[in-house]
Amino acid sequence: MIALAILLATFFTVLSIASVYRLTHRRNHSPTLASLPPVTILKPLCGADDSLEDNLATFFAQTHPAYEIVFGVEGDNDPAIPVVRRLRARFPEIQARLVIHQGGRALNPKVSNLQAMLTLGSYDHIVISDSNIAVPPTWLVDLVSELVANPEVGLITNLFVGTSEESLGATLENLHLAGPIAGSLATSSVLMPNAGTVGKSMLFRRSEFEALGGFASVGSVLAEDYVMGRMFSEAGYRVRIASTTVENVCTKTTVAKFLQRQLRWSLIRSRVMPLSYPFEPLSSPMLPALLAPFAGVWSAEVFALGVALTLVRDGLQWYRLRGSQGLVAALPLGPIKELALVGVWALAPFLSRVAWRGKRFRVATGTRLYAERAVGASLTRRPTGFARKAE
Repeated sequence: MIALAILLATFFTVLSIASVYRLTHRRNHSPTLASLPPVTILKPLCGADDSLEDNLATFFAQTHPAYEIVFGVEGDNDPAIPVVRRLRARFPEIQARLVIHQGGRALNPKVSNLQAMLTLGSYDHIVISDSNIAVPPTWLVDLVSELVANPEVGLITNLFVGTSEESLGATLENLHLAGPIAGSLATSSVLMPNAGTVGKSMLFRRSEFEALGGFASVGSVLAEDYVMGRMFSEAGYRVRIASTTVENVCTKTTVAKFLQRQLRWSLIRSRVMPLSYPFEPLSSPMLPALLAPFAGVWSAEVFALGVALTLVRDGLQWYRLRGSQGLVAALPLGPIKELALVGVWALAPFLSRVAWRGKRFRVATGTRLYAERAVGASLTRRPTGFARKAE
């Protein structure tokens, strides 16, 4: 059993590294800029993330010749509102709108936000990008050119890597994103007909998406990005990952928040991929060390092999995706992180509730959401507010 575990750990480590390097080495298309279609970028906001203004500013500096940005917030007092207003003043040459609404369009608060914003979008090509993402100046050109060059492709997303860590929790988060998360996404793109979909950055045609059901089809699920990918793939479109890597800026999160986020992600995977979820630990470099005590062959050599494979995978992928900055400090945490996440993996299937964006939900099969009434709330039904104002 240990010999098989060693083979599996080595195989998946090599596969992960090779997939990341292959995907990021792929050449971008080089179209004439004037030939690219105009794009609407939807930026759902909720609160002031780490480096929010700097992150959003990168979207005002794109080399794409024709695009607009639509920001959306729920509530008049969201701290992201003054940030957007400052950026619009700094970059008056970029068409940008701000939608302030009262939510209530969908159980999923992000989807509710997107639905409010979409009504102000001018173009058929739509990009959804999270607020904690920073992008290089050619990001939009690279993304759109890959979609235009491949008519069979319906949705394109990006690899993302964590950056800017200043706390232990943020370092763990960013190391995890550079290691197993980037590796699993890249592997899905290389080996499978359709890549995995994560909502950090997604491009698609609005007309095609709405023909498949649109946001109404994902308003009551937690994993809206995964379901959107399935909507396109089940309809016969290809889902691909672009060669450009974007930055997931995570600066000061705590260890507790890191573990809570991984619990939510693991809960999602256990609900949307129930058949493959039990086998996730087979891809961990620490698999031999985890199984050795049960096989009665525990040894320092087996543990050292798991540590070495973890360091090689996380180190090489970190270096490929974001360079050497911070690597020496982060890398020793890799094996500890890997073992801790085994506990997260084991616990997640037994959870049924999540707290997300200030709301609590029960999560069922397929990440179907069911709202919970707040303690002390009146049983009297109140009309949902759809009030909206745009700037």
